[in-house]
Amino acid sequence: MAEALEITTFRLKGHSCADFIAANADIDAWLWQLPGFISRRIAERDDGTIIDVLIFKSVADAERSANGIMTEMVGSPVHAMIDHGTVDWSIAPVRHWLE
Repeated sequence: MAEALEITTFRLKGHSCADFIAANADIDAWLWQLPGFISRRIAERDDGTIIDVLIFKSVADAERSANGIMTEMVGSPVHAMIDHGTVDWSIAPVRHWLE
């Protein structure tokens, strides 16, 4: 079974990346409870685009997370910070890695 990357890019609506990271405290705590969650990275490009990368043990684990973030975590303040028209989201199985 291959690990999976959940990669989401988006712009924020008048908030800094630091504000967004702080608002993710509830999401981060929730992620640690999920079966198959391995890690998360949030990065910011020079143009302000946020890149949110999550690693899961499987595609199924990543898909459960993606569903839960929009249902179980619908009340999180992060949702109001995102310009939803700019969201690009995908899940891909890992085919190669180097550690």
